[in-house]
Amino acid sequence: MNAAGPNAANIAAMAGIDLPVEPRKRTNFLFDCATPPPLDIPLMINPDGVWTRPEGKHFLTGCSPEPDGPADPNDFDPNHAEFEEIIWPALAARSKNFEAIKVLRFWAGHYAYNTLDQNAVTGAHPEISNFIFANGFSGHGLQQAPAMGRGIAELICHGKYQSLDLTPLGFERILSQTPFKEKCVI
Repeated sequence: MNAAGPNAANIAAMAGIDLPVEPRKRTNFLFDCATPPPLDIPLMINPDGVWTRPEGKHFLTGCSPEPDGPADPNDFDPNHAEFEEIIWPALAARSKNFEAIKVLRFWAGHYAYNTLDQNAVTGAHPEISNFIFANGFSGHGLQQAPAMGRGIAELICHGKYQSLDLTPLGFERILSQTPFKEKCVI
């Protein structure tokens, strides 16, 4: 089972498999507003990729950096410039409430980014049947984990998916270079 997140390609390489998944660093910031908007506002995503959402009485924000290439999977140093140069100007332009904000906390982590189509790779390898993938979620892992976990369990226990057909996310599309495109990665 390969569920190695940003190190998925390294694990696959140990089995002689080329997996197009690489670590992409993301920095998140928790901030407070001098004059906050209502805390029941939804997740907001700007066309430029800057996003924000309520987090308790504060707000969480981040962006997809440019350039957005592979990162060292051991690099957890937050990119503070993203907030000052990209995020804050975008938020202030979006709402007067976000003109006077203060960063409270920040951290960095990694997406396991599928460079083919930004979608998960799941299921058994077509030739190495006991090599099972759960990789390349490209930032959707927490959202998709319950369905993927159930699907992989069904595949292992019953030899096939039963409740949800995850076949379109199989490794075969990687081999044939047929993207199953995800267009809303933030």
